[in-house]
Amino acid sequence: MNRQNTSRENYQTYVWFRQAAERGDAYAQFNLGLMYKKGDCIERDYVHAFKWLRQAALQGLAFAQNHLGALYYNGRGVCRSDVEAAYWFRHAAEQGDPSAQQNLGQMYKKGRGLEQSHELALAWFYRAAEQGSPSAQTLLAECYLTGHGAPVNYPLAMAWFRKAAVQGDAPAQLALGLMYKRGQGVDASDSQALCWFRQAAAQGNAAAQRQLGIAYAEGAGVRTDALRALAWLQRAAEQGDRDAQFSLGVMLANGQGVDKDEARALSWYLRAAEQQHVMAQYNLGSMYANGRGVARDELRALEWYRRAAEQGAPNAQFNLGVIYATGQGVPRDEAKAARWYRIAAEQGDASAQNNLGVMYANGQGLPQDDAMAVFWYAQAAEQGHALAQYNLGGMYGSGRGVPRDAVRSYMWMLLAAEAGDETAGANKSIVARRLTPTEIGCALDMSRQWQLSHQAAAGPVSNRPATD
Repeated sequence: MNRQNTSRENYQTYVWFRQAAERGDAYAQFNLGLMYKKGDCIERDYVHAFKWLRQAALQGLAFAQNHLGALYYNGRGVCRSDVEAAYWFRHAAEQGDPSAQQNLGQMYKKGRGLEQSHELALAWFYRAAEQGSPSAQTLLAECYLTGHGAPVNYPLAMAWFRKAAVQGDAPAQLALGLMYKRGQGVDASDSQALCWFRQAAAQGNAAAQRQLGIAYAEGAGVRTDALRALAWLQRAAEQGDRDAQFSLGVMLANGQGVDKDEARALSWYLRAAEQQHVMAQYNLGSMYANGRGVARDELRALEWYRRAAEQGAPNAQFNLGVIYATGQGVPRDEAKAARWYRIAAEQGDASAQNNLGVMYANGQGLPQDDAMAVFWYAQAAEQGHALAQYNLGGMYGSGRGVPRDAVRSYMWMLLAAEAGDETAGANKSIVARRLTPTEIGCALDMSRQWQLSHQAAAGPVSNRPATD
């Protein structure tokens, strides 16, 4: 059948539906409305779609009621109204239409047009899932996975994800892969995770493509292959997946199995950063600050650090503190420096805690306060920050903010020197001359006990630039 004949037949179908619809046939009204909604054989026209779907819906046709609800939900052919959308979804759902049941569940889940209720959302998802709807099965599984509407139940989540996944639902396949990767309700299995990621990725699911890329990069369930990792990450990144864009930037910036290309890395960081990826924003700031992949630009570095800092990134907050403390591209402002150090310090950033201690000790940007200096030095020192340990030792040695304690001073000097602080290494012998052999032995015991109690912690904390 050639295209001309097909076009004639389609137009004739439209004519038949139109004639029957005008005589009041609900099915014809529905089909005519659907043709207008999809632009099938005729020009798409949401106003006419709304008119005919409404007439069919008023006659009780569930399919039409669901589509009418969708028009109200999206504001197509009629003013947007969540209340009307929920009204029509409910009419269709109560007649057993699975799509409407799923849509009504979504309205309850989001609290749109109805009072939010995860329990009722789950109930409607269940009714649609029982009818075999893969998308409803996925939504139901998510409820059991997250504990929305019911207690967390990994076996039930996995069972419903699997039902949807075997029907080809890509989000369910991705979710199954993640459950195997994380060991949620099953023994962790990278190979099983990879199997489901592949199926979802083949359907174009960007998140699954990213997971495949990560698996190839890390050798999780498959032999490490940097080129395949790059290819899958790029597929996901080109679809706008910001995490893939960031990961691609990291690979290119560091030359992880591929040729190092900081200019390309910068372009991917930029795309992720514009989607509010906080670490991409931070890395962009770092690249502009250091002239990596782009000309050095202190103002752009400041802009990207600020955007990351405002999203809560402590490393960006610390860097903003350094910029204001030293006047890098901006007027020096110790009050702003102290403010950003405090924000990062309160999130546990050891370098910010140390620098905030310095500012309290010197009265820079805030009132001088030795006790507060000791407090913040101690917070950083307990995390293994070598410079903070040295500074804390100095406070004990001089009796600033704490009672003078030569033994404790030497203890912190020892720890700082062992952590790599050169000044502490040079000065500890001077401190030792003021101590008796018994006191030195006591300090050594205290330092060993501290190290033993902190062995389970992460490795040594990097010492970023201080303000003095």
